[in-house]
Amino acid sequence: MARRVPALLAAVLMTTGLAALPLGAQAEEGKLKIGFMATLSGPPAALGQHMRDGFQLGVKELGGTLGGLPTEVVVEDDELKPDVAVNKVRKLLESDQVDIVVGVVFSNVMMAIAKPVTDAEKILISPNAGPSPLAGKGCSPYFFSVSYQNDQNHEVMGKYAQDKGWAKVALIAPNYQAGKDALAGFKRHYKGEVAEEIYTQVNQQDFSAELAKIAAAEPQAVFVFMPGGSGVNLVRQYRQAGLADRIPFLSAFTVDETTLPATKDAALGLFAGAQWAPNLDNPANKAFVAAFEKEYGYEPALYAANGYDAAKLIDAAIRQAGGKTDAETLKTAIRDAKWASVRGDFSWNKNNFPVQDFYLTEVVKRDDGKIVTSRVSTVFPHYGDAYADQCSMD
Repeated sequence: MARRVPALLAAVLMTTGLAALPLGAQAEEGKLKIGFMATLSGPPAALGQHMRDGFQLGVKELGGTLGGLPTEVVVEDDELKPDVAVNKVRKLLESDQVDIVVGVVFSNVMMAIAKPVTDAEKILISPNAGPSPLAGKGCSPYFFSVSYQNDQNHEVMGKYAQDKGWAKVALIAPNYQAGKDALAGFKRHYKGEVAEEIYTQVNQQDFSAELAKIAAAEPQAVFVFMPGGSGVNLVRQYRQAGLADRIPFLSAFTVDETTLPATKDAALGLFAGAQWAPNLDNPANKAFVAAFEKEYGYEPALYAANGYDAAKLIDAAIRQAGGKTDAETLKTAIRDAKWASVRGDFSWNKNNFPVQDFYLTEVVKRDDGKIVTSRVSTVFPHYGDAYADQCSMD
């Protein structure tokens, strides 16, 4: 995905970690050091790129500072490998001596790094991954999700299908934990008949057999969780099979601004569940979308919006803490901080996950010809996740 490289920031030192501080180095007094980790290589790199670019934009807009403190950001690529991520997060904690860790994209990576970070009693802020164990019994006062709990965007589509009165749907997802969680989330609110529940191979590219099965079942809608390149191919093949005009396509993490540059017109009219869309009508969001497109030359996805919000949250929390950066002070300051989220409505649940609105979005073509997601309606207003009652911070 081509993009324009932004001007280097004198006060923000973005590094891959190759020039890390020597072992035992301490963060300088009066400065802030952030360890930022995302998947920045391989097929899913676009997701991490959006998240990193959103965070970087937030820091740039604040003059290279967060909470008024000159800020250094150490960027690490987790390579979508949990073992690599653990080694790199230990480097961030032990060698780089970061004050806060921000990341990651994928939940299997999050489950690998969460314990090392929280056991070290450092703040961990997630701009994407929200696995259920960290929302429920495994919650921690040091972990904050600025995105969502994983099930929620899938729940949006289950509720939407139920409200539409569709008596029969087909479900399709890759055969791994996130795929199973996605379909479970959809079924939390959908009480009709599941005509087909299809699990595909991870990274599968040809869906002709699955689409034939769906067509034969004649469902009133289909729900899809198929992220990355597999989702691009599925969307194209769904359109080519003539199903897009016959069976409503509901999804989460399948049609968004990370995949739309590849799917293009094939995704027009398809629906998704999300907690953010580029056309949300609030001042913070309008400013963010305009600034992001100007800075990077491409349209932001929800990953970018979450990354941007993470930067603005940290800024507000450090100000709330009077410039203090220790985790004991920050874990309270984060919950008390006042800041303007790009999604509008935002508050903290008891498990440090957001309470926020969730939307039905549709893929549309803007007046300038760009293909983006657009908010259609609010499905869940001021909605918390299903695991919060299992969380005890005592």
